[in-house]
Amino acid sequence: MYAIVEIAGHQFKVEKDQKVFVNRLAVEEGDKVEFDNVLLIADGSDVTVGAPAIGGAQVSAKVLKHLKGDKVIVFKKKRRKGYRVKNGHRQYLSEIVIENIVTSGAKPAKKAEKAAPKKEEKKSEAKAVKSTGKADDLKKIEGIGPKIASTLVEAGISTFAELAKTDAAKISEIISGVRGNHVTDTWPKQAELAAEGKWDELKKWQDELDGGKA
Repeated sequence: MYAIVEIAGHQFKVEKDQKVFVNRLAVEEGDKVEFDNVLLIADGSDVTVGAPAIGGAQVSAKVLKHLKGDKVIVFKKKRRKGYRVKNGHRQYLSEIVIENIVTSGAKPAKKAEKAAPKKEEKKSEAKAVKSTGKADDLKKIEGIGPKIASTLVEAGISTFAELAKTDAAKISEIISGVRGNHVTDTWPKQAELAAEGKWDELKKWQDELDGGKA
């Protein structure tokens, strides 16, 4: 017997005693979890398909451990501008073992399949909300990538207006721990144009920049 079940936003084909790596679950190691969004169950030639889920069906599992996945390299490049940003990412995962597949009559499962947010993400979001209640997309500034944007938000700079008021030398100090050769001289001025909504003027200037450098 096997089942197609949705766990933490992804669909898996699972069987009893099978070990599966899923997005990090917000439960402790050793805890038991149930998933009731079962889309299909096959037992030999008997196949039951949900619409979209099978009522009363459930997959139960045990969390073996939490871990990080292999590193994935994210590389961004803009042609003819000399803009290159390289970042690494390791996904937070949970290893679970499938203990049972119930075809009907199961009790509603506790919602445990939501992936646990990273500490860095929660910290960044908290600072952004505390400062203005709404953060701007700092990646619209030429030369700023996801890692730098996250670092600036953690330092309390989450809007174009705040970035515009920050000295370029101070910005360089804040992002000193981010790998790469970053030229911050134009960032405050770019942020000022963005804060004022002068997007056409900003775009025209960015087309003349070289990775954020005039």
